[in-house]
Amino acid sequence: MINEQIRDREIRLIGADGEQLGIMSAREAMKIAQEAELDLVKIAPTAKPPVCKIIDYGKYKYEQTRKEKEARKKQKTVEIKEVRLSPNIDTNDLNTKTNNARKFLSKGNKVKVTLRFRGREMAHVQQSKHILDDFADALADIAVVEKPAKMEGRAMSMVLTEKR
Repeated sequence: MINEQIRDREIRLIGADGEQLGIMSAREAMKIAQEAELDLVKIAPTAKPPVCKIIDYGKYKYEQTRKEKEARKKQKTVEIKEVRLSPNIDTNDLNTKTNNARKFLSKGNKVKVTLRFRGREMAHVQQSKHILDDFADALADIAVVEKPAKMEGRAMSMVLTEKR
């Protein structure tokens, strides 16, 4: 809340340079803020009495948005990259997929390994589970299984993350 929006009977006022001006009515504080050609901003509404500060509101909002932007810049988003396999994959193809997954993991992403079954391949689901196990074993030096292999419809998938 700023300026006329503050309807409290008594407030604790902090001056423009940070010193305590004491407890006073909101009208008096508003007059002091207008004399200084600044805004009266409620910074702690839950305190008893509420704390208001005399500041330049536009500058205050600008500083807040800059701080939020800095915080977002430092944040790292973890993406989930997907590697798709089939039950009758050859060893060289499996090695290529393993190298791709290794690259994704080294960049800090999670890897979802999906084994897709089509048609008659659904009859041999349990025999194909070893492909996902071999994939996890090949990446055991840099990755750990976050979610173990599980059937989801016509696909079996597991999630790998980088070792800490």
